[in-house]
Amino acid sequence: MQEEYADWQDLPVQKVRIHGYDRAFVMTGSGPALLLIHGIGMNHRTWLPVIGELSKNFTVIAPDLLGHGESEKPRADYSIGGYANAMRDLLLFLDIPSVTVVGHSLGGGVAMQFTYQFPQMVERLVLVSTGGLGRSVNPLIRAMTIPGAGPFLALCSLSRIRRIVIPGLERIAATGLPGSHDIHDMIEVYEDLADAHSRAAFRHVLRAGADWRGQYVTMIDRAYLARYIPTMVVWGGRDLMIPVKHAYAAKELLPQARLEVFTNAGHVPHEDYPDRFAAALTEFILDSPEAQYDHTAFQQVLRAGDQPRRKRVPRPREARQATQEPTSTNPSR
Repeated sequence: MQEEYADWQDLPVQKVRIHGYDRAFVMTGSGPALLLIHGIGMNHRTWLPVIGELSKNFTVIAPDLLGHGESEKPRADYSIGGYANAMRDLLLFLDIPSVTVVGHSLGGGVAMQFTYQFPQMVERLVLVSTGGLGRSVNPLIRAMTIPGAGPFLALCSLSRIRRIVIPGLERIAATGLPGSHDIHDMIEVYEDLADAHSRAAFRHVLRAGADWRGQYVTMIDRAYLARYIPTMVVWGGRDLMIPVKHAYAAKELLPQARLEVFTNAGHVPHEDYPDRFAAALTEFILDSPEAQYDHTAFQQVLRAGDQPRRKRVPRPREARQATQEPTSTNPSR
């Protein structure tokens, strides 16, 4: 039976040692398994606003990726494929044969790669403001990949600099002006970069998927392989990191996918609107029979390759004018 916590912030972090490194994660609830993968510079805590509700119906596993949170931060493989392998290893260690995999931002890229590499372990795929669907990304992310960005980032991470920058960013966020919505999450990542090991891991991860021109790791050429896996795409209409147009690109690539655009949410919709997010995710899982991996069918689809896609259909007016959400329940918003 699930243990109840008065505050989900107190959910205990577990650690297992795999390939010589400590991997941190939280795990709670019962029922079908749900793997939650966070974004770059974040950790499992980004999912705390929704874990309590999700754990009523599912076994929730939320790891800290290597180089993040309470997992170790070695000089190691921080590629998207390497992270996908790590998710497989963690699930095998925990004796969990298959999951609905949910990935946010970088974690969405990991979720897509995990689905591609280990389709027999994937019941459903959920992409939340994900990378890997186009080149566009916030210019600040691109800037941090150029030569010389490392020493500059280290300088900006000095405590005396952070004492000036963070209050300034908080004042900008408090204005509610366009372009300020995701600043609170940027501050959390910025504070984590004060640690030299976290900072080095951050840059390794970043350069594994982007350069000064934007994202270069993509699922577009292999998206057709996921057309037989129940998929949902969730995005914030005010996302400053990865534009919402990528959500409509995903819908075009995966016509069977369910699309949820939270009009007033930013890059982290599960923090901005946790109740709505948990309800949408739960409904999707309960309504969608889990994928059944068929080796022969997968082989045939792979051999046939992608079929020419229809011309891009402009997003419908009703998608652009989605119903307004209630005020965020996240006190930091």
